[in-house]
Amino acid sequence: MDAVLRTEALTKSYKDHSVLKGVDMEIPEGSIYGLVGRNGAGKTTLIRLICGLQRPTSGSYTLWGVLGDSDEALLARRRMGAVVETPALYHELTAEENLTAQYKVLGRRDFDSIPALLRTVDLEGTGKKKVRDFSLGMRQRLGIALALAGEPEFLILDEPTNGLDPQGIIEMRELLCRLNREKGITLLISSHLLSELSRQATHYGFLEDGRIVRQVAAGEVGEDLEGYYMDVVGGGRHG
Repeated sequence: MDAVLRTEALTKSYKDHSVLKGVDMEIPEGSIYGLVGRNGAGKTTLIRLICGLQRPTSGSYTLWGVLGDSDEALLARRRMGAVVETPALYHELTAEENLTAQYKVLGRRDFDSIPALLRTVDLEGTGKKKVRDFSLGMRQRLGIALALAGEPEFLILDEPTNGLDPQGIIEMRELLCRLNREKGITLLISSHLLSELSRQATHYGFLEDGRIVRQVAAGEVGEDLEGYYMDVVGGGRHG
């Protein structure tokens, strides 16, 4: 199976503080890859590097075999979509208006495809309702719709169920599994909850103190990792 993403000894430091310390990971094409780690382990920093929002201190990564710091990486990233931390939404606009704005940014003019995208994320009935009046789960799903506007092959989501109620978590899980199953989108989903990722992930990478300490396929997670990561672990939101 080909890899969408490979990282090799990827590091990121801020002055005297090292957040990532030589990350080696591989995400197979077509997989749902769960990036599991405590808050503060470096998950968000790793995602920001992959998305090109920050540059690594050392090491390298490839997207579909293209080096992340090469000129060709810009083209490769057009095949990606991402929601990093909080979705960037226009709260005074409707869901459809938010997507229209995103289509214009991307240079798309096929606005008649927007209703189908809203159906994909279960927001087709929102009409003229402003985003400011959306629930957290609706905002999260709209953020995913914006990330899907470029028709990505690889979708990166940073703690997409964070703060959702049980019903919202179920809806998010079903949406992500459907995107993978029906559209063939490879997903990277970060979380500090193995219990949630275990219901959808096909592969896992366990990030601890800035390092990937284990990569396994679904069904290979031993009791040692289950006991270590199954519950919410305290710490800050960012990592």
